[in-house]
Amino acid sequence: MIGHSEDAVHESGEQTGAGSFLCIDCSFPLSLDHAEEMPECPNCGSSRFKRASLFEQTTLPNIAISARVEAPTDWLEDVRSSISEPGKYLAHHADGRARLIELSEGWSRIGRSGSADIRLDDPTVSRRHAVIVCTPQGELRALDDRSMNGIAVNGEDVDWSPLVDGDELQVGRYTLHVIASAGAPRD
Repeated sequence: MIGHSEDAVHESGEQTGAGSFLCIDCSFPLSLDHAEEMPECPNCGSSRFKRASLFEQTTLPNIAISARVEAPTDWLEDVRSSISEPGKYLAHHADGRARLIELSEGWSRIGRSGSADIRLDDPTVSRRHAVIVCTPQGELRALDDRSMNGIAVNGEDVDWSPLVDGDELQVGRYTLHVIASAGAPRD
């Protein structure tokens, strides 16, 4: 590519095109789709990256593998009680916080890609990892979208599986809890 330099520094928020990049400060690897902006480094928070090279083997010396933050024992009950609208939801606790995702009718893509409806930016998650299907009848199903690590429902590896309230869907390092809620009564 003319004008392309492996040593060029790319900043957070910049459109760089598709490819693999390394954080200049900690060597954390990052893969981007053509429509994605350069994020901050998920490992150290830096905003400076360079393109990764096939000929350069990084040893990742500065990445701190930290212990997972244990979720409080009652986090899922707290999330359930916070739901005010009836519907189907996925909840997960990661990096010290709970997240609730409402599922709408149709297909919801889960993956690392910027085009994913449910984005999980982690190396254990494929760009296109899984699909959640919410039928017009309100049924939920999970489909492995040809991911590298597959998916599991309640600890069992699956390619295609129904999901019901209380099920646990494993996508990479994330455990997504299925919630079917009637919503909280209004006061």
